[in-house]
Amino acid sequence: MPRRSSEVSEPMYFVLTVLLDGPLHGHAILKRIGELSTGRVRPTVGTLYAILERLTARGVLAVDREETVNGRVRRYFRITDEGAAIVRIEARRMNEAAALVLDREALA
Repeated sequence: MPRRSSEVSEPMYFVLTVLLDGPLHGHAILKRIGELSTGRVRPTVGTLYAILERLTARGVLAVDREETVNGRVRRYFRITDEGAAIVRIEARRMNEAAALVLDREALA
């Protein structure tokens, strides 16, 4: 969520969406975003970790666990109840916005 706003950017939306299925680490989050968006949404590693840090600081995500793999710490993130509510509200908002266009097309 951008500062002082309830808006959810597209990369944030996909991060929250993929975490609805359970905790994942950064690389797995990037992979799932690519799959769900059929490659259209491709945040950089830096962008992803900035989003994860921001959403964790705001209580929308939480660190589920950490493990060390090949000498590197791997963090798994999970969505909180607040995060799940935010992504569902955003999904409904986008659906309603899309309906404004799709309903007009159906009438044409």
